[in-house]
Amino acid sequence: MKNGLFLLIAIVSEVAATSALKASEGFTRLWPSLVVVLGYGLAFYFLSLTLRVIPVGVAYAIWSGLGVVLVALLSWLIYGQKLDAPAMLGMALIISGVVVMNLFSSSSAH
Repeated sequence: MKNGLFLLIAIVSEVAATSALKASEGFTRLWPSLVVVLGYGLAFYFLSLTLRVIPVGVAYAIWSGLGVVLVALLSWLIYGQKLDAPAMLGMALIISGVVVMNLFSSSSAH
C-alpha cells in the first residue's frame, strides 16, 4: 500500500513538473521553473522508494505510461492542445497495458 502511494506521488510530481515546463518558457520564469525542479526532484525520490519493492521495469512502465496520459490530458485542458482519435486510442491502450500489468502480471508486487 505504501509503495503504491509512493508511486502515485512520483507520478503526480512528474506530471506537475512536465506540465510546468511549458509555463517556464525555457526556464525564464521563476515560479514555473521552481515547480519543474521541485517536481522532478520529488518524482525521482518517490520513484526510487518504490523500487525497493516494485521491479524497476514495472514501476517505470506505470510511472511513464500514466504520466504520458495525464500530461496529454492536462495539456488539452490547460493549453488547449488537440487530442485526435489516434491519440485517444493510444492513451486507452497505455491505460489498458497498465491495468493488465497490475492485475495479471506476477512481476508486479502488490
